[in-house]
Amino acid sequence: MALATRADRRPSMTRTLWDSSVGKKTIMAVSGLIMLGYLAVHMLGNLKIFFGSDEFNHYAHWLRTLGEPFLHYEWALWIVRVVLVAAVVLHAVSAYQLSRRDLRARPTAYVHKKARSSYATRTMRYGGIILALFIVWHILDLTTGTVHTGGFQSGHPYQNVLDTFSTWYGNVIYIVAVLALGLHVQHGFWSAAQTLGVGSATRDRVLKTLANVLAVVLTAGFVSVPVAVMTGVVS
Repeated sequence: MALATRADRRPSMTRTLWDSSVGKKTIMAVSGLIMLGYLAVHMLGNLKIFFGSDEFNHYAHWLRTLGEPFLHYEWALWIVRVVLVAAVVLHAVSAYQLSRRDLRARPTAYVHKKARSSYATRTMRYGGIILALFIVWHILDLTTGTVHTGGFQSGHPYQNVLDTFSTWYGNVIYIVAVLALGLHVQHGFWSAAQTLGVGSATRDRVLKTLANVLAVVLTAGFVSVPVAVMTGVVS
């Protein structure tokens, strides 16, 4: 019997999932929830800045020793970083490919010019671009110190945060990104619930309310840090 050619082989389940629109939406939903979980923990960690430099710096050091002695220094942190990078890449690529697929399916302009979707829905694409650019800037500012103002001090995150939010552009970049994040979470959480089959006619109101609450809490929590530095509450 002749060996099956490459064209005759059935695509793997992973390939089939990735190629389908449902699969891409599922990947977007799961990766989005992973990032949402990280954001909630990250926001709570940021709020430790209100308890003083010792508390905040100790928290930053604890992140690097998490899992010791089973894990080596910073291993747990790097595992989290790798998972997050994978989630961001999968989320972004899936979103881009779904967007291109949608455009190809509807090559002509809509008859109805008036927007019928929510503001958050219409700005998901642009919000995603803003967040992607912000992630790069945020890493270069507070992780590597490449674009940091005031002299980056490794091991002194409290002072580094104060330096960043002591500049007008640092505050503008951060607050604009957080507002984009709030809109992204507002629509993304509800959309993920629908994709994963959690939504229903009876649960939609609860899910939308939860999405709004998450968006408001995350936005307020993240924005509170630069506002506190600007107003002198944290100094």
